Amino acid sequence: MEPFDPAIKVVPPAAEAGWRTPRQAPSLHESHGTIPVPKHYSFWRKLLAFSGPGYLVAVGYMDPGNWATDLAGGAQFGYSLLSVVMLSNLMAILLQSLAARLGIVTGRDLAQACRDHYSPAVSMMLWVLCEIAICACDLAEVIGSAIALNLLFHIPLVWGVGITALDVLAVMYLQNKGFRSLEALVVVVILTIGACFLAEIIFSRPDMVAVLGGFVPRFEIVRNKEMLYLAIGILGATVMPHNLYLHSSIVQTRKYEQNHEGKREAIKFAVLDSTLALMLALFINAAILIVSAATFHFSGHQEVAEIQDAYKLLSPTLGVTLASTVFAVALLASGQNSTLTGTLAGQIVMEGFLNLRLRPWVRRLVTRLIAIVPAIICTAFYGETAATKLLILSQVVLSLQLSFAVIPLVLFTSDRVKMGKFVNPGWLKWLSWATAILIVVLNVKYLMDWSGLTAWVGKITG
Repeated sequence: MEPFDPAIKVVPPAAEAGWRTPRQAPSLHESHGTIPVPKHYSFWRKLLAFSGPGYLVAVGYMDPGNWATDLAGGAQFGYSLLSVVMLSNLMAILLQSLAARLGIVTGRDLAQACRDHYSPAVSMMLWVLCEIAICACDLAEVIGSAIALNLLFHIPLVWGVGITALDVLAVMYLQNKGFRSLEALVVVVILTIGACFLAEIIFSRPDMVAVLGGFVPRFEIVRNKEMLYLAIGILGATVMPHNLYLHSSIVQTRKYEQNHEGKREAIKFAVLDSTLALMLALFINAAILIVSAATFHFSGHQEVAEIQDAYKLLSPTLGVTLASTVFAVALLASGQNSTLTGTLAGQIVMEGFLNLRLRPWVRRLVTRLIAIVPAIICTAFYGETAATKLLILSQVVLSLQLSFAVIPLVLFTSDRVKMGKFVNPGWLKWLSWATAILIVVLNVKYLMDWSGLTAWVGKITG
């Protein structure tokens, strides 16, 4: 297939309805439409051809930023917060389906859609906020990988942070081999993480009846302030804003017929792909909480909240020598997998908002340096305590930015002029807005509780 020429604009006239400016060249143009999906393929062959983008997205839902809240939730409250893990995953499935729909129908990723809809000033503000969020997410992944290297090989955190930059070379190499190679690596690493936690569940021998009961929502979560705070943390750390930009772009790596029937089929398989991948992410997030509950909550270690503490206590508590090592391997795989997709999201956001084309290796190096420099400074001067605090801070920054990605996504996919026959039906529109409002409210509350603003406001209002 001939490589996409960014100087050529292929814009069907009907696709421009409702947009302030014409569509430009697609982001990740070197991978755009490079994976053919012939019309004569059977259902299973089409599903296999469309599978991949969902797994790249799912990586963000099992990154090191989620581990702290899942570990703390299991240690403090047993299996009670499994219902929250499930609810947050259902929200993720809904929002990612909207991102895929936007990319397939309009030929724009979310960043390009924002640029083509809003004024330059608003678009620039959204770009800055998104770049901050991506750097915060990258920071969490860098620190998570560095902690894993420290636990496994006793490499100082400062050196571990620097080593994580080498993933840039892996991304460059794999993209030169084709987008399918990158997807294959991500899937293999996800399966490795899943296998590690399946082993941990076997080691910890949880009460499966109690586990199933944990998936049933209970009013106690709302009444108990500490439980509610952790529940909000789980929700806030699960839905990642950069994943919405990423998914709306990488679904366009498939080459399908650009007509009504072709787009409808592409949406069906893209949503199926992301749903299956996110169910795997649900298993991994639930497994972290289940292992924490079975190992720490019922053995008198309810205070465990940090990754390092969990690593040190796993093997002695379970009486299984390999338990701690398997845990650290999963953490390393999670951190490195997340950085692979984070660098792609950074490239998509810069190209989409600014229509600025940099060489991919330059964009990835800049993004990584922005994350690595503060991590190196903090770990060099303050050690592990600072690393953990940076991990938490990164999740707060992500929570603050989330609404600026979710609201435009719901707006665009609910606009009949922009989406035509593929506009969200009434039930999906209401469900999307309810999800967006819930996420925004919970993240604002999480932010206020974390920063102490609630107490401050209470003093002012008397």
